[in-house]
Amino acid sequence: MVAGVLTVVAAMAALPRPAGSGKYTREEVTVEVPDVTLVNQRGDRVPLRAKLLSERPVFVEFIFATCTTICPVLSAGYASLQRRIEDPLQAELVSITIDPEHDGPPQLREYLERYDAKPGWDFLTGTREDIDKVMRAFDAFVPDKMSHRPLIFVHGPDADHWVRLYGFPGSKDLLAEYDEARGGSDRGEGGAT
Repeated sequence: MVAGVLTVVAAMAALPRPAGSGKYTREEVTVEVPDVTLVNQRGDRVPLRAKLLSERPVFVEFIFATCTTICPVLSAGYASLQRRIEDPLQAELVSITIDPEHDGPPQLREYLERYDAKPGWDFLTGTREDIDKVMRAFDAFVPDKMSHRPLIFVHGPDADHWVRLYGFPGSKDLLAEYDEARGGSDRGEGGAT
């Protein structure tokens, strides 16, 4: 446990620091989502491109079920975001495993249960080849799961780019990103305060 906390602290110290915030950096990036089919926690086949180019705001993170360092922090952010949005189905929260050899639907389902995940949050796995394609498309590829980075990608329905968050955005930050992806907080509930 202590080693996991130290790893998170070391990872946070190594992050680039934007002006005015030490938690995460934010940049716009271009992502060409690969046309692959992955499998969710229920064992359903999921065409990734169609899922990620949704009519709702989409959040994507790269984690694995047995991670004890940065993955729980990122997933706690997802859980908090789902609680703060009036209807969790207004956003697509997507976790993609970087350890498909060990993360099958039962492990993904158990992981989501730990975070009391609601409908609208899917955890995806697939072949090593397909997972690597996806990770490379998002510039999130690491050859060893233990060296993965704290990344969340956000895409709005009409956006021509993705927003890449590197670090540990808090609940208010994720809610602000959700509002931005929807076209601003003037669209009703869920506004960041």
